[in-house]
Amino acid sequence: MTNRVHHKYFISHPPSLVWDYLTKVELISQWLMENDFQPIVGCDFQFRTKPIPSLDVDGIVYCKVVEVVPLKKLSYSWKTGPGEGRITVDSLVVWTLRQKEGGTEVELEHTGFKESDLTMYALVNEGWLKNIKKIAELINFVKHA
Repeated sequence: MTNRVHHKYFISHPPSLVWDYLTKVELISQWLMENDFQPIVGCDFQFRTKPIPSLDVDGIVYCKVVEVVPLKKLSYSWKTGPGEGRITVDSLVVWTLRQKEGGTEVELEHTGFKESDLTMYALVNEGWLKNIKKIAELINFVKHA
């Protein structure tokens, strides 16, 4: 098993629009989860969703912003578990944006999964690709509305 989720996707809009969807609370909640994100290195924040008992996850993802390079790179820790302070997934999410002709190449890496995280890895791998596509759809909708 690999311990790395990796996706590249082209969005036909400038990095500034994509960046907004990665860094603005109200936009993140449209494609990922409710959150209290701030694009400030060292900022602790959470993503919140319904608990997933089958994955031993309480529905809270505990994160800390690790790196912010406006319009280019964003990284944060991604920790979750069954609750009561127990963490079973301790990983890192890195977004990289590259301006290309006609839009933005979005690269997502999510690393740090253990062999025992096979189900979580599969869910996250599929979920990130769906979410990147959802960002593109949301931007397209707003631009054409």
